[in-house]
Amino acid sequence: MKTSFVGKILFCSILAFTFGSNSNAQFFKKLAKKAERAAERTVERRVERETEKKTDQALDSILEPGSGGKQAPKTPKTNDGQNNSGNDSSNSETSVATGPKTIKVYSKFDFVPGDKLMFFDDFAHDFVGDFPSKWNTNGGGEIVSIGDSSEKWLELISGYSMYYIPDVPQLPEEYTIEFDLMTVGINNKTSSNAKLRIDLSNDDKFKEGSNFVQAHISVCQYTPVGITMENRINNQREIYSVVNADLRDEVLNRPHISIAVNKQRFRLWVNEEKHIDIPRIAPTGAALTTLKFHKNGFKEGEERLFITNLKVAEGGVDLRRKLISEGRISTNGILFDSGSANIQPQSMGIIRQISQVLLQESAMNIKIVGHTDADGSDDNNMKLSQQRAEAVKSALVSIYGISADRLVSEGKGELEPVGDNSTIAGKAQNRRVEFIKQ
Repeated sequence: MKTSFVGKILFCSILAFTFGSNSNAQFFKKLAKKAERAAERTVERRVERETEKKTDQALDSILEPGSGGKQAPKTPKTNDGQNNSGNDSSNSETSVATGPKTIKVYSKFDFVPGDKLMFFDDFAHDFVGDFPSKWNTNGGGEIVSIGDSSEKWLELISGYSMYYIPDVPQLPEEYTIEFDLMTVGINNKTSSNAKLRIDLSNDDKFKEGSNFVQAHISVCQYTPVGITMENRINNQREIYSVVNADLRDEVLNRPHISIAVNKQRFRLWVNEEKHIDIPRIAPTGAALTTLKFHKNGFKEGEERLFITNLKVAEGGVDLRRKLISEGRISTNGILFDSGSANIQPQSMGIIRQISQVLLQESAMNIKIVGHTDADGSDDNNMKLSQQRAEAVKSALVSIYGISADRLVSEGKGELEPVGDNSTIAGKAQNRRVEFIKQ
């Protein structure tokens, strides 16, 4: 229960009167002043949130037809898993019906993942206790499971350990990176230097390289440390800055990290909020070839850091122009909970772009086609793909105000694969949604 500022003052005053000594009275006066300052900070933060909410509502009414000028409050993300398979279609409700607040929080999320999958790993084929077979490190780490969940995570260790993926030999000029992050043992005594560093480097082993871009995500709890951005171009530092960001709640509640690199431009989102957008931080050309992770400043054995569902995909460009010019797009960037039609909220960037096309092109109608991988029975996959197509349609109608009679949904199950269903990467390619101009 939160105590009001007046309650804190009364409580301290009563204690001072009860003890009856000057020293005690002075002590409790100091407590009262601290409570007053804390209450003032709380009020300031609430005023800022309310101001942001009012501004968002005003912008919604102008920029987001059909949203009703409302935005749901920010809630921690509690997704249980990636879209690993096409089996178990018992849950046919969409997240528009079962979790509208979470989806609406992401309704203005503008991240669009790449459409050509380069790498995906949820460690499903690795054994707990082993280091993942697709990764490399100069230190240590191991696959773990947490609680009763069937998910697997890579636990990173501190120090000078670096982690990278040899199976991605060179990053292209335009690509996206996504992964889930989890922390355990983080508290108010965690160092302000406790950070996960994400490196994009021209060194293909364990060094920083002569060209790199680094994003340092802090897990500190006693103060908002922000996100540190640093780069080096031809061994010369061009940028070193700390971007204000209060991530204290997010890093305790399994945040989803999204990164988009479009030539020199670097953007980073934590959950639905974009924190970094630097137009000229990367060197020109495809000079950053390797994605690396580095953990530093944690108390080893007490403060723990895990990642899973790492996805690297080429592209991430504007799908709107492609749909208008070519009349058809296919994307595996719309994610669903495993075996269900629940849209994972970080997928809303693509759905938002489709809605913008339909709002601009008032005569355009769209067919939405769902596809699954080959896991599970043919009948279940056909049913699931139809439900997923309907879930996307429902989001377009209920979140963005698109007329339902302009949309047709269809499921094709596992009938039209574009990747190898015997591999994790191939399955991820096959789980996709198509938008076809009618």
